[in-house]
Amino acid sequence: MPDVDLKDIDVRVENQTLTISGERKFEKNDSTKGYHRIERSYGTFVRSFSVPNTFDTETIAADFKNGVLTVTLPKKEAAKPRQVKVEVKA
Repeated sequence: MPDVDLKDIDVRVENQTLTISGERKFEKNDSTKGYHRIERSYGTFVRSFSVPNTFDTETIAADFKNGVLTVTLPKKEAAKPRQVKVEVKA
């Protein structure tokens, strides 16, 4: 999320739906030398994801550093795979 401020990002979970929204603001740069090209779009954005019941929505965490948003979704203990030892009877 380059050019997005932390205060303009909203991460929330409601009814097993993770929603990430924010706004990239346009800052006009008056440059009288040649051309100025803008490669990124500006404005508001929203993206929603369905979160399966196997994830613990109470412990979801988000981290924003150097323009990268990282959202961590830990699995519930019951959803984690476990190994069962197989015994061979003679």
